[in-house]
Order: sequence, then structure tokens, then C-alpha cells
Amino acid sequence: MLSMPSTEPCFALVDCNNFYVSCERLFRPDLWRRPVVVLSNNDGCVIARSNEVKALGVPMGAPYHEVAALLRRHNAEVFSSNFPLYADLSARIMSVLEGFTPHLEIYSIDEAFLDWSGLPQNKARLGVHLKQTLWRWVGLPVSVGIGPTKTLAKVANEWAKKISPEGVVDLMNPRCQKEVLLQMPVGGVWGIGRRLAAKLSQIGIKTAWDLRCADSGLLQSRYSIVVTQTALELQGKSCLQVETVVPPRKEIRCSRSFRPKLTELSQLHSALSEFCCRAAEKLRQQRSLAHVVTVFLRSDAFDPKKPCYQPVLAAALRTPSQDSRWILKCAGELLEKMYRPGYRYQQCGILLGGLVSEAEGNAQLALFNEEISQKYAGASLMEIMDRVNRRFPNGLFLGASVDYRRYRYRPQQLSPAFTTRWNELPVVKA
Repeated sequence: MLSMPSTEPCFALVDCNNFYVSCERLFRPDLWRRPVVVLSNNDGCVIARSNEVKALGVPMGAPYHEVAALLRRHNAEVFSSNFPLYADLSARIMSVLEGFTPHLEIYSIDEAFLDWSGLPQNKARLGVHLKQTLWRWVGLPVSVGIGPTKTLAKVANEWAKKISPEGVVDLMNPRCQKEVLLQMPVGGVWGIGRRLAAKLSQIGIKTAWDLRCADSGLLQSRYSIVVTQTALELQGKSCLQVETVVPPRKEIRCSRSFRPKLTELSQLHSALSEFCCRAAEKLRQQRSLAHVVTVFLRSDAFDPKKPCYQPVLAAALRTPSQDSRWILKCAGELLEKMYRPGYRYQQCGILLGGLVSEAEGNAQLALFNEEISQKYAGASLMEIMDRVNRRFPNGLFLGASVDYRRYRYRPQQLSPAFTTRWNELPVVKA
């Protein structure tokens, strides 16, 4: 499919193919035609699959213990999540993409939108050139979808993975759009999903083309403005622009499943300390303060002796904060209230809500509050802590998390940190 140079809106979506799997294969060429899976934290579930594993019928999110025998029979390679490696390779990809557009939106760790509006180049050829450049410079395969709207670019990208030998599909031509949209189930459209697709099916909207042709007034009255905008985007009317500045998160969550499961309050408190530090660090990165701290627990759902216990408690901070210590103090009090002895806990976590910017939060302080006297000293301490940890990961942390760091589950099938540790760099032998 070829496109003509034009000044009309044009977007490209670049998506890495089976990203985590491709990262593991990058330094292991012997794995390119073998089944490969990547497991979640604690090696619990399958979170990435090669095409060979998908062909075996292994679903996304499958518990590893349920598919381990099948994977062994087919000589599959299994890896624990190596997030530092994935993040580093993602940064390299985004750096290359910045050279192909004046406006780049990093949508996720393995996806990015490029604004190609008004570029004189043939868009399909530019997409092929981009794909070849990423393969040559980074070594990871990608698919490229091109369209007059972000939604059509997303559709084109999905189609590129399925039917295009070049891995590039251009939907700037309306005739090409109809050909693809007629074959795509409405549930496959970006932002629709399975539940909404079932409701749309009840009024005869079963394909992406049906949604494109649906009455906008009917969609808005029955569903939402989001569905209406999606239909307009499928018609080629751009409603969504490239966001070059990532908006701050509205909530920050940090949790972990335990292996082995925990039973003591001291163990849970130590783990919660680790999660509070991570969540507070993310707060400081986006220069936000939290008003509300929520703590949740979950006991072993398969324990035959006790029913599943899943308490959730929340409390408001007297002063919005990003200080790890104050957040942990509040979270620890909530944990003590909800803890019940005799249970085997398999998950614990924290959710920070009511987020405001530093400027907004600093304008609203309680007068008689012990946190105020330590606010600015605490800010300096947290800044030093973050600076050290950026250079030496996990170099500084709260003492309460020491025990958790001793007994937490260590990934059993972790690949080397090929690009982020000197002693694990790949070696080329002559």
C-alpha cells in the first residue's frame, strides 16, 4: 500500500513485536526460532510470549505452574522479568524515533505515536525505512501502522502484525481503510474492549466498519463521548492529538505477590515499607503530593482452612506529602488495623490517591502539624535519597524494609543485565 505526500493529518504508531521476548532474544540469537516466555514478578504468570508459544495455545496471564509441563515438552526457554534491560532497550528505541518526527508521544514501554502531518516523504516508504533503521541500530523488530488519525494508525499497526510481510501498513487511503475495517471485529478497536463490544453487538455493530458508519448521536446518547470520538476517528476525523508531555498519574500503586506467603505482621510491615518507598519515589519524580493513602491485603485464596480475606483501608494525610517516612507511618497504622493472625497472606500493596502538584499542595498546610516542622528537612533528605539511588540502585532505603529484602523471592531464571552492568556485558570471542 502506497501513500502520497500530503499536508493532511498523519500519524504513525510504532509497536515492538513481543517486546519482552525480543529483548531476551537480542543477545541470544539461538532463541529466534524457539518458543520463549517471560514471567511476571515472582515468576508467577506468563506476561510475554513468542509466536511459537502463542501457537501452542498458552494464554496471556496463564499461571506458570499450569503450563510448565507443556513448555518443557516443546523445549521452550523461560525467563524471569528483566525490567532494567527492557527499560534500557526501550529508551534506545525512543531515542531513535525522536529522529523521525518533530512530535513524539511515548505511549508505553514498547509503543509510540509519531506525528507525520505535513511531511513531504512517502509515508509507507518512511515507515519501512524507520523499521529497517530500528532493526539495524537497536536489533529489535517492530510493526508500523500509518493513518490519518491515531485510532486508524492503531488499526493499521494491528493489521501490520497479522498480514503485512514488511510489517508496515498505510491506511491513509480511504479504500484501504474500508478493506481493513470490514475484517476487524469491533472489540479489536483501540478503546472498545470486550464488554463494550458485547453491548455494541446487540445493536448490530459487530465490525470496526459498522462502528465507523454508526450514527454519532445514537452512540453518544447510549454510550459516551469516548465511543463517539472513536467512531469519528475511524471516519478519518482526527480527535486525538500527539501528547508530547506525559500527564501526571492520578493514582500511584505499588504491590507485590509473596512467594512464599507471609504470616507475620512484622513481615508484612517490612514489605509495605518497600512499597511505600517505591510509590513515594514515583510521586517525587512527577512532582506530586498525595492526600490519601490506601493499603490492601489479600490472603491465600486457595487455603482450604480459611476463607479469603481481602481488607482495604484508607486514610487522609493531614498534610499532602511525598515523604516516604510519613507515607509509611500512615500505611503502617492502617496495616495494624486490618491485620489478622492465622492467615497466609499472598499479596500486599499501597495506593496513593488525591494527587496534587507540589505548588498546589504547598499552598494548603495545617497550622498545628508536626509534619510541617520536618517538611523542608524531609524534602532535602528525600532528594539526597533519590539522587543516590539513581546512581546506585537500591543504595538507600528505609530500615524497616531490611527484613523484606532478605527473604523476598529472587527470580530463578533471570537473564544477565547485558546493557546496564559492567560485569554482565556480553563478551565477543574471536
